[in-house]
Amino acid sequence: MVKAHANVPVKNANRNGAIEEQVADGMMAEERRSQILQIVRSEGRVRVNDLVNKFNTSAVTIRNDLNELHQRGVVLRSHGGAVLPDRILRESPVTERLKAHAEEKRRIGAMAATLINDGETIILDSGTTTLEIARQLKNKQALQVITNGVNIAAELLDARGVTTFIVGGTVRGESASIIGRSTEDMLEQFSADKLFLSGAGCDPDFGVSGANLEETTVNRAMLRIAREIILVADASKFTMRSMSRIAAFSEIDTVVSDTGLRDEIQAKVRSLGCTLILA
Repeated sequence: MVKAHANVPVKNANRNGAIEEQVADGMMAEERRSQILQIVRSEGRVRVNDLVNKFNTSAVTIRNDLNELHQRGVVLRSHGGAVLPDRILRESPVTERLKAHAEEKRRIGAMAATLINDGETIILDSGTTTLEIARQLKNKQALQVITNGVNIAAELLDARGVTTFIVGGTVRGESASIIGRSTEDMLEQFSADKLFLSGAGCDPDFGVSGANLEETTVNRAMLRIAREIILVADASKFTMRSMSRIAAFSEIDTVVSDTGLRDEIQAKVRSLGCTLILA
């Protein structure tokens, strides 16, 4: 009887201790999540491995933290970590994109044009940076340009040494581009020396991405028919990603960007096997 009575308070103590431990763990987890959120807001993104080292905890715990923050809508889970919700780009009208980073795009376009030789067949996608390339092609000879960009085709109307092929399909006013199954079918009839690709987002971990699924499908059709892939993108795009992936950086041969590209991103791009040219 005495032994049985002696066990009663011990059980209560164990139960109370477990409850206190759970509360403490919860408070620690919440504090950790708060710190993780501060890091994301400061740096724009976090990686699971970095957080494991910082907080000296397991990858499972960090993933649970990130999943919880994702459920609250304060971060977006990404492969290997998380990013701020507003880092996932939505599409801006082409008139706005023409004004953004205009000087950097002009330099990139001029530099990219030096990679084009007379007599080649090239593809220019419908981006605003590729439009700057088109503006540099007026003196080329026997050049053939394939494009789904209405604005690019219009830019090349007076380029006497350039033959322009504009693929057919549905015109998207938001991007001055042509999209659709007929566009993809027509592209499959061509072969090109080089594709000049511009993405809305160029996160080295995620790849080159676009905001419109139909447009990115056309971009992927371009990838399949080109011997060499050249990405043209200003530095601001390399911390961004958009909804639909066009290509991994392992598929890109050359990247042309501007001198504002951060050193760590330059190193990452080169480590993925890309030749990097800064304008």
